[in-house]
Amino acid sequence: MFAVFASASSSDDPLSALTLGERPAPDVPEGWARVRLRAASLNHHDLWSLRGVGLPADRLPMILGCDGAGIDDDGNEVVVHAVIPSDGWSGDETLDPGRTLLSEKHQGTFADEVVVPRRNLVPKPAELSFEEAACLPTAWLTAYRMLFTRSGLAPGSTVLVQGAGGGVATALVALGSAAGYRMWVTSRDEAKAAKALELGADRGFASGERLPERVDGVMETVGQATWSHSVKSLKPGGVIVTCGATSGDAPPAELTRVFFLQLRVVGSTMGTREELERLMRLCAVTGVRPLVDQVLPLEQARDGFARMLDSDVFGKVVFTRS
Repeated sequence: MFAVFASASSSDDPLSALTLGERPAPDVPEGWARVRLRAASLNHHDLWSLRGVGLPADRLPMILGCDGAGIDDDGNEVVVHAVIPSDGWSGDETLDPGRTLLSEKHQGTFADEVVVPRRNLVPKPAELSFEEAACLPTAWLTAYRMLFTRSGLAPGSTVLVQGAGGGVATALVALGSAAGYRMWVTSRDEAKAAKALELGADRGFASGERLPERVDGVMETVGQATWSHSVKSLKPGGVIVTCGATSGDAPPAELTRVFFLQLRVVGSTMGTREELERLMRLCAVTGVRPLVDQVLPLEQARDGFARMLDSDVFGKVVFTRS
């Protein structure tokens, strides 16, 4: 079958580790199910995999891709939940120390077929296209959990999203706006801030700019470059929810401000199958849809990877199979 996979790793030139070509079709173990992919979306996780982060050489070659939507062997339209728990785990799979994402231990979704545990198949709502549904299981699910499960913030709260333009940040703006939060964004790029306003953000600010008032919560994906601004932007008792640190994970802790103002710092990683079901139901009911930056046939995946590597993306890059 045709696939897009990591055949090596390179921290300096990740695209040199990317291969497009034939791979063996997967076997289907007992309790697992095959999905014939119709659409799959690109994440920064895929670039990190090409750099060798979380993907050691002994697991290569590895088909990339966490997100996908397609048709199972029974003819059902399904979305693939990307978090694979360890054998015997019960409960919230994001808390399983042995959990993995598709394309870390198990082959991913950038292929004609993918095989996953049967419980990882979620019915696709008829209201969502395959391209839209394929955007949800990683970035959008991460945003859903950050805002609705982990933050503790009620609709009407003012929420600052650091770094407009990324997949999680874009999802946060769309979901928060639809649910009645006042969403503010920061960006180094005026054009990306303007697009965030079109998507539903109430205010846009330059990175590091002093805000007109302090906010109830900050959604952090950037890390070191924005951390001090995030801490200083919070009201007493406010919360930072962090799901990543693309600019580095060792900022000054600013513990005096944290304890004196009784701030909360909350980690969040991916989401559960049940949260993915609720996210898709929310999109179906409200009309909120993922912003798609570009749709490409899977054979042109290298162009999508290059676009993300150049940070020339606002929303999601989606690969399709006919």
